[in-house]
Amino acid sequence: MSKTRIFALLGVVIMLTAVFTNPSKEKMNEKLTLKAKEILKKQLAYEHKDAVDFGMMLFGDQVVKEFINNYTYTENYYLFSLTKINWNSEKLVIGGGAFGQVWISSKIDEKAGLLMDALKKQ
Repeated sequence: MSKTRIFALLGVVIMLTAVFTNPSKEKMNEKLTLKAKEILKKQLAYEHKDAVDFGMMLFGDQVVKEFINNYTYTENYYLFSLTKINWNSEKLVIGGGAFGQVWISSKIDEKAGLLMDALKKQ
């Protein structure tokens, strides 16, 4: 076999692997939910960890789920997926996934302060 055929077959195998291991929207949202909860806990200035955990159990999960459902969306490109946030008519890529892995960008940390300020005003 020639090198061209080997590279072509290798490319096809990699593409098929990417298609079949592309993370689902649910997996992307699960990872984003964990990151959003982490950011929310960081944003809350707290003295009593138990009180904050109880508050998160009562209200935080609902706030995070509502935020994920209303302001984020996942675009599936078959070989990979991108998670974007739509805030004030601005679309920003905050995560991606490929080969069964999900990565959340540090851009969400940068935007967290702005988002929390806006949510507190509402």
